[in-house]
Amino acid sequence: MTKKRIAVIGAGPAGATAAYELSKYLDSGAISQLDLYEASNSPGGLARSIPLWGQQIDLGPHRFFSNDSRVNKLWLEVAGHDYEMVDRITRIYYKNSFFNYPLKPFNALSNLGVWEAGLCFGSYLKEKANPTKQDGTFETWVTGRFGKKLYEIFFKTYSEKLWGIKCDELDADFAAQRIKKLSLFEAIINAFKGGKNNKHKTLVDQFAYPADGTGMIYSRMMEKIIANGGKVHFNRPIKRVITEHGKVTSVETESGEVKEYDEVISSMPISLLVDRLPEVPSEIQKRAKSLKFRNTILVYLNVEAQNLFPDQWLYIHSEKLQTGRITNFSNWVPSINKDSKDTIICMEYWCNFEDEFWSWDESRLIELAKKELRATGLTGDAEISKGSIYKIPRCYPVYYSGYKETLKPVEHYLSSIEGLQVIGRYGSYKYNNQDHSILMGLLSSENVIEGKKNNLWEINTDYDSYQEESVITKTGLEKFN
Repeated sequence: MTKKRIAVIGAGPAGATAAYELSKYLDSGAISQLDLYEASNSPGGLARSIPLWGQQIDLGPHRFFSNDSRVNKLWLEVAGHDYEMVDRITRIYYKNSFFNYPLKPFNALSNLGVWEAGLCFGSYLKEKANPTKQDGTFETWVTGRFGKKLYEIFFKTYSEKLWGIKCDELDADFAAQRIKKLSLFEAIINAFKGGKNNKHKTLVDQFAYPADGTGMIYSRMMEKIIANGGKVHFNRPIKRVITEHGKVTSVETESGEVKEYDEVISSMPISLLVDRLPEVPSEIQKRAKSLKFRNTILVYLNVEAQNLFPDQWLYIHSEKLQTGRITNFSNWVPSINKDSKDTIICMEYWCNFEDEFWSWDESRLIELAKKELRATGLTGDAEISKGSIYKIPRCYPVYYSGYKETLKPVEHYLSSIEGLQVIGRYGSYKYNNQDHSILMGLLSSENVIEGKKNNLWEINTDYDSYQEESVITKTGLEKFN
C-alpha cells in the first residue's frame, strides 16, 4: 500500500474530526504525513471556546446533540467523563413578552391573549382548508405548515434578521432542513407530554455540554493528533489548493509556501476554494463567487449581577431590536464561569460585508448592545461594566431562492477532482450543526483510509440515515430500541 500524504484545511468540527480520525493511522502504514492547517490561533471554528474576563465562553450558543451512534461514540471518546447534561431553557422574545420554546400552550395563550391566540388558530385552520400555493420559498413552506399568523409572529422577523433577505427570497430548504418534521400538532402534543421521548432536534430539552466549553472537544482532538504524530499549523491560512490534470498535487499557504500532498480535505469557504483553483472553468468560478455567506458580530457584555434570567439563549423576534439572539453563559455549566460573581452576556448580530454595520467600531457596537440589552429588561439596573467584540466573516451559507441550481454544478466539478474532499459548513455550503460536521469528518476519513465512496454532499441538517440511533446521557450512550 502506498503511504498517503494528507492535508486537512480548517480545524473546525469537520476538519478537526477528519484529522483526528486520520491520525490514528499514522503508524499503520496507510498515512505517512498528516498536516492540519488552521487560519486562526485555536481550534473549533465556529464552535471554539475562548477565555474572557476570567471566564470561558463560546462563540455564541453551541449545544451538541445527535441521534447517530457513530457521532456520539466519537464525542464521548474525546470528552470522556468531562461533561454535564444541561436542561435546555430557551424562549422567544416578542412584544415585550417571553414565549417558551418549545411551545407551552398556556404560556403562549397568556402572552398572546385570547384574541391573538384565536387568530393564530383560525389562521392555521384556514391554511388546512385552503393551503397556500407552494413556490419553493421559506415563506410559503412555513405558512403552509403553521398558518400565516404563526409564521408572522414566530418565524418571519428572526429569519429576516438572520439571512438579510425577505422570507419570500429565502429557499424552502432552510425550513425543510431545520423544521421539516415539526408540525403545530406535534409541538402541542410535545408540550403536553413535557418533551418525554421526543426526538425532534428543535424540541430536544437536554443536551451534553463539555466541562471547559464546546471548544474542549476540538482542543483535545488537537492534542491527540499531535500525540499520534500529526502536525497542527495554527495561524497558517491556505491560499489555494493546486491541481494538475484534475488531480490534487499540493497546497499553497498565504505566505507562499507550497507543499505536496496526495489528498486534501478542505473546509475553507467553498467560494474561496473554487475561485483559487488553477484549472477551474470560468462558469464554475462565476457560480461559486455568487454563493453568499452571512457575517456575524458577537458583542460580549460583562454584567455585574447573577441570576439575570434562566435561559441559555433567547431568540429575539422584536423588530425594534437589531440583535437576533442573546446568550447567557451563566446558565450552561458552572465550570466555565470560574466562580465569578458577574454574568457574561452575548448579543448576536448579523450583516453582510457591504453593510455599514460590519465596519462599525467596537465602542459603537458595544453601546448599541448595551442599549438593546437594557431595553429587554433582562438585566434590570445592573451595571454593564465591560464590552468585547468578535467578528466572524462568512458564518452562515445563505439559502437564497434558487441557490441549489447555482451550487449543483459546483458540487459536480469539485467531486470530479481526484484527491479532493470538501466538508463542513463553509466547505460544502450547508447549514450544518456540529453533529453533521463531525459526521462529514468521519466519513471523509473513511474515504481516505478504506477507499469508501461516501457521498458527503448528501450529509445535511435533515440527514437521518443513521446506521444505529442513540443519545448521550450522563451515564454514557443510550441506544434506541
